[in-house]
Amino acid sequence: MEDEKSKEQQEEQMVEEAFQHLIDAYQKTKHRKRVEIIRKAFNFAKLAHKGVRRLSGEPYIMHPIAVADIVCTEIGLGSTSICSALLHDVVEDTEYTVEDIENMFGPKIAQIVDGLTKISGGIFGDHASAQAENFKKLLLTMNDDIRVILIKMADRLHNMRTLGSQPANKRYKISGETLYIYAPLANRLGLNSIKSELENLSFKYEHPDEYAQILKKLEATENERNTVFDEFTTPVRTQLDKMGIEYEIKARIKSPYSIWSKMQTKHIPFEEIYDILAVRIVFAPRKNIDERNECFNIYVALTQIYSSHPDRFRDWITHPKANGYKALHVTLMSNKGEWIEVQIRSQHMDEIAEKGFAAHWKYKEGGDILQEGESELDKWLVTIKEILDDPQPDAMDFLDTIKLNLYASEIFVFTPKGEIRILPAGATALDFAFSIHTVVGTHCIGAKVNHKLVPMTYVLQSGDQVEILASSKSMVNRDWLDIATTAKATAKILAAVRKEERLQRKHGEEKLDEFLAKIGLVKDTACIDKLCRQHELTKPDELFLAIGQEKIILGNDDESCLKNKKQSRTWNRLLSFGRKKNEEKKEQGQVQPDETPKYDKKKPIIINEDSLQQYISLATCCNPIPGDPVMAYQVPEGNMMVHLLQCPLALRLKANSGNRLYAARWEMRGDKQFIVSVKLNGVDKIGMLNQITQVISQTLNVNIRRLEIEANDGIFEGKIILYVHDTSEVHTIVKDLKKIPNIKQVIRI
Repeated sequence: MEDEKSKEQQEEQMVEEAFQHLIDAYQKTKHRKRVEIIRKAFNFAKLAHKGVRRLSGEPYIMHPIAVADIVCTEIGLGSTSICSALLHDVVEDTEYTVEDIENMFGPKIAQIVDGLTKISGGIFGDHASAQAENFKKLLLTMNDDIRVILIKMADRLHNMRTLGSQPANKRYKISGETLYIYAPLANRLGLNSIKSELENLSFKYEHPDEYAQILKKLEATENERNTVFDEFTTPVRTQLDKMGIEYEIKARIKSPYSIWSKMQTKHIPFEEIYDILAVRIVFAPRKNIDERNECFNIYVALTQIYSSHPDRFRDWITHPKANGYKALHVTLMSNKGEWIEVQIRSQHMDEIAEKGFAAHWKYKEGGDILQEGESELDKWLVTIKEILDDPQPDAMDFLDTIKLNLYASEIFVFTPKGEIRILPAGATALDFAFSIHTVVGTHCIGAKVNHKLVPMTYVLQSGDQVEILASSKSMVNRDWLDIATTAKATAKILAAVRKEERLQRKHGEEKLDEFLAKIGLVKDTACIDKLCRQHELTKPDELFLAIGQEKIILGNDDESCLKNKKQSRTWNRLLSFGRKKNEEKKEQGQVQPDETPKYDKKKPIIINEDSLQQYISLATCCNPIPGDPVMAYQVPEGNMMVHLLQCPLALRLKANSGNRLYAARWEMRGDKQFIVSVKLNGVDKIGMLNQITQVISQTLNVNIRRLEIEANDGIFEGKIILYVHDTSEVHTIVKDLKKIPNIKQVIRI
């Protein structure tokens, strides 16, 4: 009994200390001090969550306190947001209502808590799989009060920081959503430090071994980087001191996730990544000198010490990024012959870079009511609202549309009148047309770029001047979706296509009615089903659309199909094919959907010879083999599909079908072989092919399924498809092939 009492007292002290830390942090901010209402919100939330614990075992109230602390210290919001963060789970998890919150804390806090409740749905709950739908709601709340989305980001960050207490399948689901949805959104909102931490935490939980290896290598090379940093910055400090500038120079180390992503994209080892270290100069503006001019003054001073790279100068001062980011980036050659990027920012720019859009907001005199500043981000929010105004049937389609712009690098192009438009890198003339106006986009037939005629598919470059050519006869079609790269253009094209298809479906249904009346039949479900089977379609809408687009011309075969009780030849073929596939499954011993075993989400799915024969399939999109980090996804039929953790399709599944995910573990004991592809290139020499096959077949005793080699101008590229047992064999093959003289790169694909 005394032990329990002692534990309660310790927990009470822990909670009070955490809250006091929050108050201390709040007192140091520039916000109007409203400690009383924050304490009131804390006491209310503490009472509401009394007796409830998180999976980690700690009192639940520790979570709202932690979220409020992030909101205050890492995003820079005031008392209204801190109170909303403390209360964000009260309405969802307790008996209290939004009306109760409004009565005690006023309409603004109640509105924010209501917004947070609507988009929550229990992030760790069993019914929270459709994160794309939640994301859609999340963006809708931005129109009411952007603080909702910022508090939600803080909530997600704390959930990620405490993800270790969750079972493996939940970790995959939550870290997958975070990488797919929340990290890109944090990037777009300018929350740079939060974006980086979300990426690193997702990486840590999905690929713990790789994460640990990169940390170990970063630690091992730390002294070497410190030496480079000190030697590089010593003359810089001397020069800045002479200029009388108050400054701070920081070493910026590339994050583990960024390093790993580059290793995956470039297919290079850690040792070949040369931009791990960057230098950041943060200065205090001097009197009578504009901070923008000071940035350029520092840049000029640096180029007097070191040579600059002509193609790596980035001016985010004159043209800030869409998320508000401002800085000058210049890459300089050190005395040791290494290229080092230097970022030059004022203290204000640094605050915006780290804390994001919150740093833009101005607070009304005597209060903490937000006023949005004029920025490119405001325009982006308007674009999002336009997309939301056109509801899409599939949440993942919507999410993919939004994601087109969440992480995009930017280019600056000009209208004929010299107005600047910011577009994502890779944007086309068609994207530019839709950025001007929907009507201009829908009637686009081409463009003039720098006074030269180009098609709408033309990919724009920074500095281009663009004039759109339009025609009233131009009609939007689905092929345009392959041209568009921006969320706005894609959404508007889809809306126009759907509108046109609605008319075509209506026209198709009318033509079907006429045809049926002509042959003396009445339209009913059985009749439509027969026609769908006849033309190998699955839905009535597909049939009506095909008739309306004249892809199907109703005729004698259709009349015979409808009037004859015997199935059409097409349908008989389909039935025969279906029966054949079922017989094959029975012969192979595969479990039928109604015989599917029950899966325990708390235990990993075991992948072995038996389960692969019965109810597990390996995804062909990523071709996992034993030794690969994998997860299992339960397909609607009940069986399991195994994907690589980093497979792009798996990432989408984690974001939208979290409740179908399972941890998976390899337990292959037999001699089963798997197919793997290896790509290699190098300098073409006589006998190269013989050396490659000798290493694989004779030295390693591995069977080759296919070998393709193509040489051009003394350089060869090849692809080898092999039979292997596991990843250790692949690593050995790659390592031994790299030892062959003149082979430059060997990677598994």
